[in-house]
Amino acid sequence: MMFISVPATSANLGPGFDTLGLAVDLRNEITITPSKFLSISTHGEGADNPKIKKNSLFLSIFNENYKRLTGRDDNFRFEFLNRIPISRGLGSSSAVIVAALSAAYTAADKKYNKREILNHALRYEHHPDNITPAVMGGFNVACVEGDRVYSKKRRMPDYLKAVVVVPNRTISTAKSRTVLPKMYRKEETVYSLSRSSYMTALFMSESWDLLRIAYKDKLHQARRMKMMPELFDVQKLALKHGALMSTLSGSGSTFFNLAYEKDADKMAQALRSRFPQFRVFILSLDNNGVITKS
Repeated sequence: MMFISVPATSANLGPGFDTLGLAVDLRNEITITPSKFLSISTHGEGADNPKIKKNSLFLSIFNENYKRLTGRDDNFRFEFLNRIPISRGLGSSSAVIVAALSAAYTAADKKYNKREILNHALRYEHHPDNITPAVMGGFNVACVEGDRVYSKKRRMPDYLKAVVVVPNRTISTAKSRTVLPKMYRKEETVYSLSRSSYMTALFMSESWDLLRIAYKDKLHQARRMKMMPELFDVQKLALKHGALMSTLSGSGSTFFNLAYEKDADKMAQALRSRFPQFRVFILSLDNNGVITKS
């Protein structure tokens, strides 16, 4: 029996468009056992959705890579426990890609390092900001050169929590990309580039209180938030209740708030009472990334 576990991720992180991301401790788990025929069971998020239930993305990546590694087409039983909300900007697609690749190597009994998984994942997901923390855990700054991801990780401390607000509606990544302009003004670019660089330095030096300056952005956030205007109120309320930074997670619709542990409960309560139709989680930050056991 094999076990794979992959964390949710929050990417873009304000000005860190397609570059910065971190992992949170909300995990999808997959149990795999050799079988005479293919069988799949799905529980949790997306279990009622016929498209999700088939796990076709996972299976196509798993089968392609298992065959590449072993030359065989073997059958397995896959049991999926999905905790990561789907199409909400918490890296559910990246989690599937990373899980499928890690599962293929584990099932093929091939030794691998995480960097190998990460570079393979780039073939299926061209932006490194979700796949990198899904593989590595922690806070990551990543860039792509050729067909490789170059990244640096910082472990996150226990005394910080993520207060994550998950709306009851989706914003599709494809649709949210269409609201972004083809060209940006120089001032907008410099505004975001300076804060992205500054934010990276703050994470690396644990200077959390200055994140309130660094999290702001002029490239993507406000344009995407207009697709669900309540998100401006979510951000305002989170900042009022002590959020160190409050940003759109991925392309939305989830909102990611970083807070000291002592402030997390009060902030979550305020968000729940103001937005009863949204789900609010208090999550630890994850430093492990993908975990495999066999």
